[in-house]
Amino acid sequence: MEGSFGLLLVLITMAIIHIVKAQAQDQAGFISLDCGLPADHKSPYHVTGTELWFSSDKDFIQSGKIGRVRETSIPSVETYLTLRYFPEGIRNCYNLPVDEGRKYLIRAYFLYGNYDGQYSHPVFDLYLGPNLWTKIDLQKRVNGTQVEILHTPTSKALQICLVKTGKTTPIITALDLRPLRNNTYITQNGSLSFLYRRYNKESGPHLRYMKDVYDRTWDGFFSKEWTQISTNLTVKNNNIYVPPQDALKNAATPTNTSAPLTVYWNSPNFTAEYYLYVHLAEIQDLQANEIREFNILFNGELFAGPIIPVKRSLFTINNVIPQTCQGGRCSLQLTRTKNSTLPPLLNAFEIYEVIQFPQLETDESDVDTIKDIAATYALSIINWQGDPCVPQQLKWDGLNCITKDMSTPPRITSLNLSSSGLNGTIAAAIQNLTQLEKLDLSNNNFTGEVPEFLGNMKSLSFINLSGNNLTGSIPQALQKQGLELSVEGNPRLCLSDSCRKPTKKKFPVAIVASVLVAILASIVIVVLFLVLRKKKSTIVKDLHLQPRTSSGEGSFANKNKRRFTYSEVLQMTNNLQRVLGKGGFGMVYHGTLNGSEQVAVKVLSKLSTQGYKEFKAEVELLLRVHHTNLVSLVGYCYDGDSLALIYEFLPNGDLKQHLSVKGSRSIINWTVRLQIALEAARGLEYLHIGCKPPMVHRDVKTANILLDENFKAKIADFGLSRSFQGGGGESQDATTVAGTFGYLDPEYYRTNRLSEKSDVYSFGIVLLEMITNQPVINQTTENPHITQWVGFMVNRGDIIEIMDPELSKDYDINSAWRALELAMSCANSSSSKRPSMSKVIQELKECIACEKNRGLESEDMNIALDTSVVPKAR
Repeated sequence: MEGSFGLLLVLITMAIIHIVKAQAQDQAGFISLDCGLPADHKSPYHVTGTELWFSSDKDFIQSGKIGRVRETSIPSVETYLTLRYFPEGIRNCYNLPVDEGRKYLIRAYFLYGNYDGQYSHPVFDLYLGPNLWTKIDLQKRVNGTQVEILHTPTSKALQICLVKTGKTTPIITALDLRPLRNNTYITQNGSLSFLYRRYNKESGPHLRYMKDVYDRTWDGFFSKEWTQISTNLTVKNNNIYVPPQDALKNAATPTNTSAPLTVYWNSPNFTAEYYLYVHLAEIQDLQANEIREFNILFNGELFAGPIIPVKRSLFTINNVIPQTCQGGRCSLQLTRTKNSTLPPLLNAFEIYEVIQFPQLETDESDVDTIKDIAATYALSIINWQGDPCVPQQLKWDGLNCITKDMSTPPRITSLNLSSSGLNGTIAAAIQNLTQLEKLDLSNNNFTGEVPEFLGNMKSLSFINLSGNNLTGSIPQALQKQGLELSVEGNPRLCLSDSCRKPTKKKFPVAIVASVLVAILASIVIVVLFLVLRKKKSTIVKDLHLQPRTSSGEGSFANKNKRRFTYSEVLQMTNNLQRVLGKGGFGMVYHGTLNGSEQVAVKVLSKLSTQGYKEFKAEVELLLRVHHTNLVSLVGYCYDGDSLALIYEFLPNGDLKQHLSVKGSRSIINWTVRLQIALEAARGLEYLHIGCKPPMVHRDVKTANILLDENFKAKIADFGLSRSFQGGGGESQDATTVAGTFGYLDPEYYRTNRLSEKSDVYSFGIVLLEMITNQPVINQTTENPHITQWVGFMVNRGDIIEIMDPELSKDYDINSAWRALELAMSCANSSSSKRPSMSKVIQELKECIACEKNRGLESEDMNIALDTSVVPKAR
């Protein structure tokens, strides 16, 4: 009997082992890392409940130290008790093997847990390859947080980087990678940042693997105004999204059967785009005379429907085009139709926000090559992690790169490994850096001969091999014109012609080269003379646009902009019927292209003299710049004496119009105002540092900040714009002062010396207007200028009296004070004390974060390891 019992135990144990192994095999492609797991710990290990297998992260990262959580309010889950922290270096990166072009769920966990006994909760940035993913702020999320994204890698390695941004030390607790089906969660562009994944059950448990085959996390979610319905029967869930059975067996319906079922959430970023996935299945047995039919609305507009859920069979509805939430409030609403006898039902839903990763990774062949070089010489350079070239501020030591544009991968152009203690021969892998222009291998211990392949690298113009132990002679391929070669300090390297095999006849290369150089120099001088003569002739003439010819259009010629005749301008504007505005150049009219595309048409008045110069300046600027926060040029008219510019139409007019609307609740709340300010600042930053040469707008004001249908801000009216030297420098010559009274930089007015800080001053005035909704100039008060009025009010210390009363005190006080301080620093009378537009952008982001945090705190959410506010229901 005892023997039989023992045999039974053995059989049961073997069966359990077999089941566990089978489950581990089902996790094919999963990467589950317990960050900071000690090397002597058993790895991988099995987590009871989720049945996941976790491994140490030591094989996926080359830096960092391990720590152990001391204090935590969450249950003692083994995976969250260890962590890896990074006291050295700015950027530390995980390298995870992936299938290029395959969609993945990427999830990271962060729990500080006072591992160091310092009570110093860290704040740092998290990067996905060369792009910023998100900020991790454990000072706000003291109980830990997690972030998740659905992303398709563009190379065979995925780099997840922790970047130090202040004095605190970045940490990470766990890292998950889950392959998904490529035909799921499709977007027009960008990746999907996880916001919510809920199933509707009262007190529903947290669901993940093995309940969910992709290991997505699902949380129970329910409202007191809902009624629970459930089934014990199986629901077919064999569509491509495969949500868990436990999620589909439950659903919510409104208790008031005539009322809609609504889920809503806040959208701190006014321009954020969303994708929704609504999972539906009929789980009740309906009578013959019963019907459940409903529509789905997103922000009050039809999203899908009418819908009749299929009995115990999953049906998933999602949007193909990303959706935005006007006013920062989002809602998903299910409303019954007139034919329906039953209220709508909702089983589960997912919500994601689009996140753009515009920066391409460095050319993959360059990355592989530089890693081969590092492996060859066993290089251990702390910042040789992540992408070698981008972002610029985090590029690897010893490298320089070139990035032609955002659509072209960066390439390595310079490699400096001087004084790095390198031994052996010069690595042949270097020749694979095909765009390399400079190579410095000096002051190492290289031996062997100078490789001939260096002379065959077409882009290479500088080589420094001095201070090594190279032998032999210099290859003929390196004796070419235009190549600067340094080989001093190699005592065994032969530099004379006697080291080489004699040739039949020495050709006087040096003499011929000298003659050729003299001839070329003469040619260059003649060409420069002719060019300068022509340029001088052009400058002497009146700077009017060149007359129209059969072969070209003078300075208007641009292949990317459509040219219109004046009759077409009259047609698109319905004979100049609807006036949008008026300026020194003439009138702006509303127009329509192709029967649907709305445009704004700026027509130059033939009686305008000053307007002509503004018009020409605007043409020259808009034909060479493009930015999402600058009004874009659709086309132009250059038809005899008739000149016009055709712009994109922005239906919400200008910012000044909205601020001047008083006596009713303004649609531009505080969050939207900050977002508008941020977008306008980005447009100015582009003019200051993105243009070549840099530009100063010179007429920044609320009337020149236009708003599209989603209240996205775009700067307009570039007629007064001027170029300057950049770097805080002034323009090449003294400029005639131009701008709008009240917004005009007083220092520029006094000195006639123009810099980008003049725009910063004007932006400060704009920001004060947005904060206070006071006139810039009010001659009826003792403090007529808005800066004087604000300065007087600040001394009284009451922010409420300064803020626009139309906001109804609906703002975070800290956010308001920060914005006010920023505005006053921009409007400082001394340009040297004003911040750059890049600094302004950084400060505005912090203001928005304060306001966003107010929304989070108002929801009273303190759940450990959660990502964001749980959506409300009503």
